[in-house]
Amino acid sequence: MTTLPMTVTTLCYLEQNDNYLMMHRVKKKQDMNQDKWIGVGGHAEDYESPEDCLLREVQEETGLTLTDYRFRGIVTFAMKNAETQYMCLYTATGWTGRMKEDCPEGNLEWVRKDQIHTLDLWEGDKVFFRLLTDEVPFFSLKLYYESDELKECVLNGKNLDWKAFLNI
Repeated sequence: MTTLPMTVTTLCYLEQNDNYLMMHRVKKKQDMNQDKWIGVGGHAEDYESPEDCLLREVQEETGLTLTDYRFRGIVTFAMKNAETQYMCLYTATGWTGRMKEDCPEGNLEWVRKDQIHTLDLWEGDKVFFRLLTDEVPFFSLKLYYESDELKECVLNGKNLDWKAFLNI
């Protein structure tokens, strides 16, 4: 059995007036998230805790310093022949500073929560948005992809029929 490396990442959705701050990934070349809408965050650096990574990435990408945030769940991204990623998912309702006008990763935009489903999202992201909307207190979600297609979804150790869960 081949052991592939694992990476820790963070992703945060800032919440304000029934909106989430979203990033449209259109600026980086060879971006696995090209043209997708995601939150802000990134890869943990050596010796960083998930919270260190969260605070640094949000500040780098938005110019904002988080003052109130909540750890919502852990999302395991498993992809055939690729590195497994453990993503620590957060939401935030408090921050200081001024939003950057230009982010090198993509375009930042406030999007109404009830309009998120109309964006070009990863299928698995739709699952954790539903968990956030349902105010699930904390969850472990495993998403297995082959290429760009979601093949398996496991919520808290149990297989989840994600299409039925999302009513698609």
